[in-house]
Amino acid sequence: MTSPLAEERIWFNKHICEDAERKYYESQAQGTPPTPIQSSLAAEVAKARWHIKQSLEFMDGVAVATAGASTDVLNRLASLELENADLKKAVSELRNHISSLEVRLKNMEIKPAPAAAAKTAPPPAAAAPKPAKPAKKEEEDDDDGVDLFGSDSEEEDEAAKKVREQRLAEYAARKSKKPVLIAKSNIILDVKPWDDETDMAAMEKAVRAIVMDGLVWGASKLVPLAYGIKKLQISCVVEDDKVSVDDLQENIQSNEDYVQSVDIAAFNKV
Repeated sequence: MTSPLAEERIWFNKHICEDAERKYYESQAQGTPPTPIQSSLAAEVAKARWHIKQSLEFMDGVAVATAGASTDVLNRLASLELENADLKKAVSELRNHISSLEVRLKNMEIKPAPAAAAKTAPPPAAAAPKPAKPAKKEEEDDDDGVDLFGSDSEEEDEAAKKVREQRLAEYAARKSKKPVLIAKSNIILDVKPWDDETDMAAMEKAVRAIVMDGLVWGASKLVPLAYGIKKLQISCVVEDDKVSVDDLQENIQSNEDYVQSVDIAAFNKV
């Protein structure tokens, strides 16, 4: 960009303009009107000063803009340097990785293939013959003439017979005294009445009045259902071989004046 002061003559006749300016102000101080030449030169001086002021302001703006641009450029340069460092690091890692892969490939090329190794491998040694089984003891041949199941009348004497009979009797006695395990079940029944006006005490009494071989009644309680209705929850222990759960439920439901239904709440083996 061309400076505005480059086209002005004031820079080439500076001393003339300064003399004219001095004489101009002296004439004004003395009250003498200036000559046309002095007025023209004074106007040129004022114009030159105005251009100098504008140029200085322009240069200040350029300096400020240049400083901002320089800061931006420096920031961008710093960012580019960081990116360059990262790229150098990535390239170095890639080179190291490629070098390790080349080493592995060379090692794989040096090692023989599995098929070739199988061909060059020596044949396995012949399996050692299994040892022959030992011959049967001669005692087995010697027992051919012995009758292990001979009759008592021939080889068993009376004393051995009495001992055997005594041991059998003792074994039978011990077996008869051994207690027999009886399978039992603990059952909790939910007995539901018809409505809230059912006499629950009478219903429980009717349920406990049921007697069956192998049935023992346990604890009971009243459990709320809804709308003021309560159910009877009663437990019992039964012998599985003697009492059928279905028969027990039918006997309870036979009390139609009190019982609406019977459900099994819990069933556990004892």
